[in-house]
Amino acid sequence: MKHKLILTFSLLCSLTFFGQEETHVFSLQEAIDYALEHNRSSINATRDIEAAEKQKWETTATGLPQIDAGVDYQNFLKQQVSLLPASAFDPYGGLRQLEDYYDLDGLQTQPIPDAPEGFVPVTFGTKHSITAAATLNQKIFDGSYLVGLQSAKVFLEISKNAKVKTDLEVRQAVINAYVNVLFSEEALEILNKNLAVLQKNLEETTKIFENGLEEEESVEQLQITLSGIESQLNNTKRLKTLAYQMFNITLGIDLNSNTTLTDDLAILTEENMDLGILQADENIENTIDFKIAKNDMVSKELLLKLEKSKFLPTLNAFINAGYAGYNDEFGFLRGDQQWFGSSLFGLSLKVPIFSSGMRMASTQRARINYEKAQTDLTEIEQQLKLQIASAKSDYQLAMEEYENKKKNLNLAERIETKNETKFFEGVGSSFELRQAQTQLYTAQEEYLQAMMQVINTKAELETALNTVLIN
Repeated sequence: MKHKLILTFSLLCSLTFFGQEETHVFSLQEAIDYALEHNRSSINATRDIEAAEKQKWETTATGLPQIDAGVDYQNFLKQQVSLLPASAFDPYGGLRQLEDYYDLDGLQTQPIPDAPEGFVPVTFGTKHSITAAATLNQKIFDGSYLVGLQSAKVFLEISKNAKVKTDLEVRQAVINAYVNVLFSEEALEILNKNLAVLQKNLEETTKIFENGLEEEESVEQLQITLSGIESQLNNTKRLKTLAYQMFNITLGIDLNSNTTLTDDLAILTEENMDLGILQADENIENTIDFKIAKNDMVSKELLLKLEKSKFLPTLNAFINAGYAGYNDEFGFLRGDQQWFGSSLFGLSLKVPIFSSGMRMASTQRARINYEKAQTDLTEIEQQLKLQIASAKSDYQLAMEEYENKKKNLNLAERIETKNETKFFEGVGSSFELRQAQTQLYTAQEEYLQAMMQVINTKAELETALNTVLIN
């Protein structure tokens, strides 16, 4: 009985242990590192690079020797009959060759099919045959193959650049999601403090009103403010849950995983106050969007080369070797089976001569697309310059707004404290107190928004510049 209790207790402990959800703890940098490895978009971008590498080798291999082998077995259920002139045979010798119709003594064993006068029905070959052959093919010259090799390299480069862009976007998404969680946590903390203060104020004001020293309107004003804070608090709790879920999805973990963030929003904001990035080098050619646009232009140029290569001849070589065996009965596995060998070498030259203008039209269309890609590259270059300038402006504004909202918050806190003191001393109205409280709550929300904006706009600028990528 004792052993059964121990076993049961151990089993319950094991179930409890495995039933507990794993808790993830992240700083912002740890979250970025984790997402770059586990985010689903980042994983697929890595797979795209692997697929591009395989495609590059696939394209390369088409120009290397290709060997194919095959075995063909034939069994004539009814052999085909051919007609030969009767004059080609003597009366008996020729008939003895018609072994389907005569035995070795020259006696007819089955009716001879009707044949036109002057002809004799004859079957050629044996009922069973096997042929085994191997063929080696080798490209000697093919312009499209050379273009294909260049295209495979460009495609691999496109996949690598797409991976870089994906990682930059994942990094920015992680920062935004991380800050949203911190924002909701800070907002909840502030709302809970405001709620506690309001409840205390309402309780004290109610007692003063009950003693006949305050008007009922003062109690009602505080009740209205309290009701608004409670509603905002409930909504923020829901938004907090959604913020954590969005953060988990961005990192590539389960939606409802337990997650703990270790960074502080205020400290993180101060760390992201960097005037130096506003002077960062604006080398557009280093940005990932420019590189991707350039890849597109190069690919269009290669398509033009491909169309031009269709005007060139192609030359291929092949070598074939095989063995064949024949029998009237299936006996190819016997040791005395006779096999007949054969081999062949050949060249295949194809020269394009006339296509009714089709190749010329294809080449002209490819040239137009290439010229469009060149124009698009110039346009993207200009847009990127504007995008970086706009991102710098937004980031500078965010830092200025942060400093401004920080000062406003301090002023709003002082004003609210003064009005609260005046109200309970009987020299201030409930309307003035509510107005000061509302102003404080607005300043608190704007301060949190300003901190979040500093971090997010810096991440956006870093993405545009492609200057920071944590691997």
